[in-house]
Amino acid sequence: MTRTVRFSELGDPSVLEVVESEDPTPGPGELVVDVAAIGLNRAESMFRRGTYIEQTRLPAGLGYECSGTVSAVGSPGRFAVGDRVSVVPGFSMNDYSVYAERALVPARAVVPLPESTSWVDGAAVWMPFLVGYGGLVETGGLKAGDHVLITAATSSVGLAAMAVARRVGAVPIATSRSSSKAQQLLDAGAAHVVATGEEDLVERVLEITGGRGVEHVFDAVAGPGVADLCRATATGGIVTIHGLLSGQPTIFPAETLPDLWMRSYTLFAMTHDEERLRRAGEFVGAGLRSGDFAPQVDRVFAGLDSIVEAHAYLESNAQVGKIVVTP
Repeated sequence: MTRTVRFSELGDPSVLEVVESEDPTPGPGELVVDVAAIGLNRAESMFRRGTYIEQTRLPAGLGYECSGTVSAVGSPGRFAVGDRVSVVPGFSMNDYSVYAERALVPARAVVPLPESTSWVDGAAVWMPFLVGYGGLVETGGLKAGDHVLITAATSSVGLAAMAVARRVGAVPIATSRSSSKAQQLLDAGAAHVVATGEEDLVERVLEITGGRGVEHVFDAVAGPGVADLCRATATGGIVTIHGLLSGQPTIFPAETLPDLWMRSYTLFAMTHDEERLRRAGEFVGAGLRSGDFAPQVDRVFAGLDSIVEAHAYLESNAQVGKIVVTP
């Protein structure tokens, strides 16, 4: 038997419960991972509440990202029993989940974990850095000298996006609602911080860029605030929306007829493509080995029984970086 987190109704963190279930058995193209650490993501909070990009099928499990050791394989492939691995978001949580002591996952959503990387870091690194690489470099074409405006910058994805920008020689501009987290963002690698609740976003960005605007926007919020992001974008720039934290409709600001590209991005476009995932893995792996990439872990919760508390903390927006649970 294995302990697994499940929920039978949509709602706040209190709907989560830990249950005993049969040990999973892998089929062809699947692996079982003995889970050492679980990385929490905002997508899982939205999936639990029923506000995610796909409908939640109840009863359901949770979790996209973990690290651990392969304990069973369903068919011969790249991985063998005993391998250290990380699981990345390459599946639907209606089909697979990793909030468990042992997790059944598709082999295509597994990447090798270097011996030098801890279990906690192995559960915290892939989701944010794959999102940052895929949205900014693989599809966005971010290059040296470009300015990139990053919203929700204190999130794990925001911090990773700043590191990706620095690795390619771009200039990351972070946003935060207040200046209270400005020094933390500067210490984490932001070249500039804009406190959107205290100063005018567009004016400040134009000041930073000499009136030109940013070449790239990497936005996790969406909603009506996109209008200001577009006004802060240079002619021909790219506004990439990779999250829907506002929960409000996003309308292209056609009244100003901005000369820019506005696009959406989800990680699945890359993690479901074996060749693109391979390139991303090489990019992130090289960053880990060089020391350019190191996940910022805000807090580690011990035991699956802490999952309700961990999700409440996830929704508090008090964290700077990744939240990890060790089963």
